[in-house]
Amino acid sequence: MPRVGLISDTHGRLDARVGRVFVDQRVAAIVHAGDIGAKPGVLWDLEAVAPVTAVLGNCDTSIPGFALSGLARTTVAGVRILAIHALSDLGEIPDDVDVVVCGHSHAPSVQWHGRVLVINPGSASQRRRMPSTSVAVLDIADDGALEATIVMLDDAFEAAE
Repeated sequence: MPRVGLISDTHGRLDARVGRVFVDQRVAAIVHAGDIGAKPGVLWDLEAVAPVTAVLGNCDTSIPGFALSGLARTTVAGVRILAIHALSDLGEIPDDVDVVVCGHSHAPSVQWHGRVLVINPGSASQRRRMPSTSVAVLDIADDGALEATIVMLDDAFEAAE
């Protein structure tokens, strides 16, 4: 079963626990939904785990060494994934995608919009009003069924220690 690591709102800081989650989950790809921060090291560190698809967020102007825009598409195991920072910037969800990954609010959520799964992994660097920073993992079953899990980083590593 292929897995995709989902991350957003790193704001120039990649918590080491993120890499541990994505390595432990054996993700085949990573999607970053923006507000990466001006440091290209965030994307380089993620690339060391799996290939990365990323978009710019409202706090990003550019990332040195990466040609990114506000919208990106990738396909993993036949599942068509669209990344955008703020879901409100998308307007209508296109018919030709299976999953939309967004960020911006720092609030993790997993919701079905018709047949499209919309996932906000929350923020991997700033918890704001949330109990923890977070990422998400998307599982793609052999039959194409999709399931997303939010990983609250504080909870995941308190339980492991």
